[in-house]
Amino acid sequence: MRQRIVLILLVATVLVPMWFIAGQGEPPSENVEIDRSVTDIRPVEGFVDSPSKLSPSQVGVIVWIALLVLLGVLAFFHRFMNELARPDGDARPTAADGGTVGLEWMETEDRWIVGYDPPSDSLIGLIAMGGLTVLTIVFSALFTGEYLTLARTQYFGIYAFGMFMSLTGLTVSYYAWFMPHIEVAERRDH
Repeated sequence: MRQRIVLILLVATVLVPMWFIAGQGEPPSENVEIDRSVTDIRPVEGFVDSPSKLSPSQVGVIVWIALLVLLGVLAFFHRFMNELARPDGDARPTAADGGTVGLEWMETEDRWIVGYDPPSDSLIGLIAMGGLTVLTIVFSALFTGEYLTLARTQYFGIYAFGMFMSLTGLTVSYYAWFMPHIEVAERRDH
């Protein structure tokens, strides 16, 4: 609990001055608009009301918050997938007795394997990876299509987010279902 409070205070120490500076904004300037008599496209119009102009400091604050949220989402996703693939994650891995695991290259005088949990290689993992692969392809096709056609900027971020989160899901799924979990003890001289 103490570590979380220290982390929150550290993040607040960085973000509060940034928010103060961001609140000052930029001096007003003239907006550049598309000639509506020529085209119908509204490249910055979207489904969420947002300011049409942000100062660099406001963008910095938004990026910081987005990165922190993304870190939390990835941590949650990793734990969720690991729990899904190995529901008995609180149990100690089965002991590897005397190199029967087949990873002798990993053992030295000062390092040895104390636990080995083989990959589950389940059909659910294969289905999850197949679905996430299809989702990645769909989002990348939407992103490319948006880039090559109308270029409505409000959709670029959504398609890129979907594509990168699908790729993250693929990585975490592979780790959770198709890689062994190895617990290693190591002697260190301090």
